[in-house]
Amino acid sequence: MNLLVKGRATGPAIVQVTPASAGWRHVGFAAHRMAADERLEFDTGDREFCIVLLSGTVSIGAGNQHWGPLVGRASVFEPRSPHAVYVPGGQAVSINAGSAAEVALCSAPARTRREARLIEPASMRRTVRGAGANTRYVCDILPQTEPADGLLVVEVLTPAGHSSSYPPHKHDADNIPSESALEETYYHRINPPQGFAFQRVYTDDRSLDQSMAVEDHDVVMVPRGYHPVVMPFGYDGYYLNVMAGPVREWHFKNDPAHEWMLGQ
Repeated sequence: MNLLVKGRATGPAIVQVTPASAGWRHVGFAAHRMAADERLEFDTGDREFCIVLLSGTVSIGAGNQHWGPLVGRASVFEPRSPHAVYVPGGQAVSINAGSAAEVALCSAPARTRREARLIEPASMRRTVRGAGANTRYVCDILPQTEPADGLLVVEVLTPAGHSSSYPPHKHDADNIPSESALEETYYHRINPPQGFAFQRVYTDDRSLDQSMAVEDHDVVMVPRGYHPVVMPFGYDGYYLNVMAGPVREWHFKNDPAHEWMLGQ
């Protein structure tokens, strides 16, 4: 199957991945552009959601709770954390844009009825990962240390000329604590937007081996296998990762052919 889902350059619905379209069981993802005063409504049904305000200003209602206005970044490339809202299954959701905005809807199957809550930017852990041309900047939006049924959500800024999700790693085997089985989506943004990134998804036996030129607003689906990203000179990269699987723990295995570089 083709693992690259192209984003739309115009219109409110930028890109969407469902378990049915991906051919898997857990992860759902959608990104929407919203004009000022536009309203987006949906019901979470049997899925939990993490709504991430990528840019702009919105107010969010879930059930009988309301948050906003939430004033976000001008761009995902600003080095600060986003606002996010966790919503359990069985909730009516409304998102009202106070300015032009971009929102991401990350979802996974709901197993309990938790409380909806605002995830404040100040509560998100920001770290630097890697070294040299492998340096990237990570923000944990909904990590496994915070309550949810299946969702894990993280965003990463990768400078121009740097690699990311590197050395290549995978998380497709139910072998905790060495490795966990997690589906994953990468929602890519590129700065300046006419640029591109490269992403490869491959398995040890190469039964899956796809290399993709990824453009602004594209999604790469990772059902299994290693999945490194490289940014060319001149273009910074951002991606929003959504992961979910049978167990809500992130344990990964590096490609042994490339693990040597961790000692450099």
